[in-house]
This record gives sequence, C-alpha cells and structure tokens, in this order.
Amino acid sequence: MNTLKTIVLMGVLTTLIVMVGGVIGGREGVIMAFIFAMITNVLSYWFSAPMALAMSHAQPISQAEAPELYEMVSRLAQEAKIPMPTVHFIPDDSPNAFATGRDPAHSAIAVTRGILQLLNTEELEAVLAHELGHVKNRDILISTIAAVLAGVVTTIAHFGMYMGSSYRNDDRPAPNPIFVLLMMVLAPIAASLINLGISRSREYEADVTGAHLCGRPMALASALNKIDQLSQLRPMTAANPALSSLYIARTQQASWFMNLFSTHPPMAERIKRLEEMHYLNANK
Repeated sequence: MNTLKTIVLMGVLTTLIVMVGGVIGGREGVIMAFIFAMITNVLSYWFSAPMALAMSHAQPISQAEAPELYEMVSRLAQEAKIPMPTVHFIPDDSPNAFATGRDPAHSAIAVTRGILQLLNTEELEAVLAHELGHVKNRDILISTIAAVLAGVVTTIAHFGMYMGSSYRNDDRPAPNPIFVLLMMVLAPIAASLINLGISRSREYEADVTGAHLCGRPMALASALNKIDQLSQLRPMTAANPALSSLYIARTQQASWFMNLFSTHPPMAERIKRLEEMHYLNANK
C-alpha cells in the first residue's frame, strides 16, 4: 500500500510541477518542468534522505563527538533488529527529532541541539526509540518523499512569486500577483497530498513501537510533554513547513498554514495513550 501511495504522490506532484512550469513559460515551460519533475522524482526516491537532511540543515555527527548518543542508537537498533542508522545533528534550540531514509538499510536519525539539552537520558532514549520505530515500521519512505516533493512544489511557487515582478519604492521586489494566487492554491494542495499519503496513525504506531523498544512508555510520555511545551516557546522558524510531517513534534506554532501540513495527532492524546499503555503493563 505504501508503494502505491508513493507512486500516486509522485505522479500528482509531478503534474503540479508541470502546471507551474506552464504558467511560468508556456509550452517550453511545460517541457522543462516535466524534465525537472522526472529528475526530481528519481532523486527524491534514491536521495530523499540526504535531501531532507539538507533541507533541515542537519549535519553528520561522529561517534567521538557524541558517544552516548551513538551508544543509545546502536543499542536500540539492535533491539529493533535493524541496521544502525546514520546520526545527524541540527543546530537549532527547538527540541525535535526525525528519522528518514528509503528503507532500514539506508536510514538516518537527526536530533536538534534543543532536544539534547532538554531531555534526560531515559527521555532521550525513548525519543530515539520512537524514531527507530518509524524505521522498523517502514513508514519513512513515503513520508520523506511526500515531504521533499511538496517542498519542491511550494518552493518553485515561492520563487515564481518574484519572477517578472515590479519593484516597490523601497527597491524590494513586489510579489507577482499571479504567483501569489498560485501559491495560495498549491500550498493547500501539496499539504493535502501529504495528509492523504501519511496517516496520523503512524505516530501512534511509532509511539507504541518506541515504548516497547526502550521499555519505558512513561519516559516517552514525559519527553513528549517537555517537547510540546518548549517547542511552543522555541519554534523551528527556519524549518521548511513541508518537512513538518517528519518530525516527532510540529516544527512551528500552529497557524492556518501549519495546520494544513499537520500530520501529527494531538500531543495530549499521544501522551494519554502512552500512560494507558504503562498502566496496562504495570497491572499485568
């Protein structure tokens, strides 16, 4: 099913890219956009993880730089019976993390500076277990491709807003009204495609898988609570909204635009389910 969803997403988003090309350059624009879309599709499949990491400003981090982090990821990967993913660091004070890759053998985990500073050892391990849950459940391919392609569509529309535009009195380019309208149409469409391709249940499933891997549902519940509170005070303002679906929590404060891209269930509900899981395990 994930394979079929991936094909449909790539096809529809390719159509959107070609439509943008037609608006920009007519017939020649359609041809160039189609070629660009085909290249983007190939790259998004084979290189979706590096593209998502680059768009998130994630940097590889060595075992010597973060031995405890590596030890946690390695131990949890062995518990999940999946290959060790590459580990990346995002220099951002907002607490967040995500997993990406086309399959468990080509996966990566990225964590922000904020999450490393905020969580204690057990909570951080629980978050890493959640991300490895996405890898183990094999739901990272479609989420990464959808996020990358949606980002490409909205980025093209954004740049197009200033193509052939006039200049204002302060010598700054005025947005092209045609592309302002195009952006208003494309952003919701791209966001809706993400929501169609990525079920919110994947977060619940990753929470359950992560809780089993680390053996501490309450540690993950505590981590989610801390992340939810601090991320509202320190949103990832530089993060690409189209990548929000990859992260363990929303990258920015809720707004009409961010709500379009929301593929996350309410944090309170996730915490409640983890608490119920803990009490059920305790009463066995």
